[in-house]
Amino acid sequence: MAIGDVLTVGDCTDLSYVDTGMYDTEAYGAVYLVDDERPALVDSGIGTNYERVLDAVREVGLEPADIEVIALTHVHLDHAGGAGFLVEECPNADVYVHPVGAPHMTDPERLWAGTKSAVGDQIRFYAEPEPVPESRVVEIEGGDTVDLGEHALEVHHAPGHAPHQVVFHDPASDAVFAADAAGIYAPGPGEIFPTSPPPNFDPEGCQADIDTLRDIDPEVLCYAHFGPAERGDKLDRYADVLDSWVEAVAARRAELGDDEAVIERFVAEADAERAVWGREKADAEVAMNVRGVLAALDRDDE
Repeated sequence: MAIGDVLTVGDCTDLSYVDTGMYDTEAYGAVYLVDDERPALVDSGIGTNYERVLDAVREVGLEPADIEVIALTHVHLDHAGGAGFLVEECPNADVYVHPVGAPHMTDPERLWAGTKSAVGDQIRFYAEPEPVPESRVVEIEGGDTVDLGEHALEVHHAPGHAPHQVVFHDPASDAVFAADAAGIYAPGPGEIFPTSPPPNFDPEGCQADIDTLRDIDPEVLCYAHFGPAERGDKLDRYADVLDSWVEAVAARRAELGDDEAVIERFVAEADAERAVWGREKADAEVAMNVRGVLAALDRDDE
């Protein structure tokens, strides 16, 4: 699969996804499309790549005006940064988002500032988000269902990664759009990497989110990073990866006593990530995730 390619999810011809080319990297950012009575996009990607999402809509035989739902798993800009651009091109679409995230969609100024702080030099891959008109925002919470026709998006709150994160279960496909609750999946080597960005990463909350996914018990996990995969043992693997990751950062902090040295050490050792995403993206990803764990450890010490 290459940047811009559109593929179906297994045998489900009305569920597809596009590689948006996020961070100019293949197999890192996906946006999903459900072709139903009320066609839906799940997530929007960053605004930089929103035109690839529109191209995917057209490739499956729809027009932007057909889209009625833009369902955001959370408002981190790698998932929601394109929403404001897409609503301008999709005149019949509303943006569905958790109430904690809704204000950031209508007024993204603070979100933009926080993203610049969190991602550092990677901000050059982003577009400053456009606000979504308040009249086109629909707030959703755990227990809600977004009816699309034959498909539905059942909403489950999953706040460990971010307080505004939800996951969507589509019973018709036996699939969950897992946001970042199941980690980052690299389909080539089949590896699972942690995602622990500042400022809201909560290790215990993330383990609870994994339990939420276990309770849903889907056949397929639709990863935003990246692509659909059979669930298999991936949730158990991610629970172990996450525990080991937090423990390793804590141990290295105790050893080195300097947070910048901790970050530099983990970046230097990020060979597996570089093999998948290349040096620039991998180094930035690991550094950000270390900072998120360090912030969580600081909160535990308060």
